[in-house]
Amino acid sequence: MIPLLDLKAQYASIKGEIDAAVLGVLASAQYVLGDEVARFEQEFADYCGVRHAVAVNTGTSALHLALLAAGVGPGDEVITVPFTFVATVSAICYTGARPVFVDVEPSTLTMDARQLEAKITPATKAIVPVHLYGQMADMDEIKAIADSYGIPVIEDACQAHGAEYKGARAGSIGLSGCFSFYPGKNLGACGEGGMAVTNSDDQARTMRMLRDWGQEQRYHHILKGFNYRMDGIQGAILRVKLRHLEDWTEARRAIGHRYSTLLGGSTVVKTPMELVGRRHVYHVYAVRSRDRDGLRRVLNAEGIQSGLHYPIPVHLQKAHADLGHQAGDFPVSEEAAQDVMSLPIYPEMTMRQVEIVVETLEHAYVD
Repeated sequence: MIPLLDLKAQYASIKGEIDAAVLGVLASAQYVLGDEVARFEQEFADYCGVRHAVAVNTGTSALHLALLAAGVGPGDEVITVPFTFVATVSAICYTGARPVFVDVEPSTLTMDARQLEAKITPATKAIVPVHLYGQMADMDEIKAIADSYGIPVIEDACQAHGAEYKGARAGSIGLSGCFSFYPGKNLGACGEGGMAVTNSDDQARTMRMLRDWGQEQRYHHILKGFNYRMDGIQGAILRVKLRHLEDWTEARRAIGHRYSTLLGGSTVVKTPMELVGRRHVYHVYAVRSRDRDGLRRVLNAEGIQSGLHYPIPVHLQKAHADLGHQAGDFPVSEEAAQDVMSLPIYPEMTMRQVEIVVETLEHAYVD
């Protein structure tokens, strides 16, 4: 069996550190926020190259608070992409704003900046590019357009811990960057967790209040806030894992590059593209095939797991039918949803396992 990811292997490799960190929080009884979370915030801010990091309970909460702190509310519009996990769009809806979609570019499946300006209206209050699968969107073009209209950019970096664009870390280019620490992420908690990072003092102050019932000091509620606080145990665990993140990232990159080398001449699948000037951290190794479902059956029969990220774009989800879109509105996203599949990738994966996956793919029968 070759799993899509192996969280047990990761835990086994750092078990002593994790166990000690958890026991330390239990002994301190700082179960919500507390010293471990505060230290993790500072360490993660340093890692991203920003001034502030605000720890929350999920990546969705990070997006929600970043948008609210940027002034987004009912009647506003927020531009994003339809080829993403639904949480990106849900966070926009939580503010009362309306999601407006821009299709993705074929090479990276991130926001097509060439289509962005045409979607901007007087109601546009934020732009949310999604750094998909571990590679950042075209931030130069997106930021230039946004700045020309005075519109803030909120980076959805939930799949891009440690990714870079021309030397700048994910989350450090826009007004805020938002991360998820869901267990399967490159930096994953043992449960839920999220973070919003920013260089803006005002943005950070507002997000800190909003995550904790809108209070800046106990029982003094300045804003109508939420209970989005991070648990102390998750903060301690993530501090341990952050120390290993760069090693894990380089392992992922080596595996991704090995896949791409072995599949370089493949007639079975099309490999992902890592663009010049971008550090791809391979949260997902997504290939494309016209016979995706057939290939997945072949892999499964040989004990090799695969994944779908994502089989239905958000504009065609029943939950968002109220937006009024239909098939054909965003053709690149719709085509990707039909032919993208994710191959196993995790830092503990061996190169022999990579070779077995590739051999299985290459020997599959495809019409």
